[in-house]
Amino acid sequence: MWLILQNNKPDDFVIATGVQHSVREFCTLAFHYVGIELEWQGEGENEKGVDKATGKVLVEVSPDFYRPTDVVNLWGDPAKAKKELGWNPQSTSFEQLVKIMVEHDMTKVAIEKAGDAVRVNLAEYLEKGIVK
Repeated sequence: MWLILQNNKPDDFVIATGVQHSVREFCTLAFHYVGIELEWQGEGENEKGVDKATGKVLVEVSPDFYRPTDVVNLWGDPAKAKKELGWNPQSTSFEQLVKIMVEHDMTKVAIEKAGDAVRVNLAEYLEKGIVK
């Protein structure tokens, strides 16, 4: 985005890798980065991602989230951004991107859980009259 803002004239650019990945690939990697190995069972709408260690279903298809005009294949062509901005869509790999996203979310979850614990403890202290 910084490169787009530095461009001499306003223009539209597709920021993409030009490489297609499935939701299955994304989920497999994301769970892997938190220590959960998924096994995929079933096909199509009946496909489920199951935790190999526990047998618990962690990922499943929900038609509730289908978009009315969903397309089968989604991927963008970054050629213009590469040519005009010198942007390199491969500077961060898919695997690295998923890892960065998971690490960010896990940090956020840890902070929020810590915040919830602090609020619970504070409420308990206030209730008991320990803190006024």
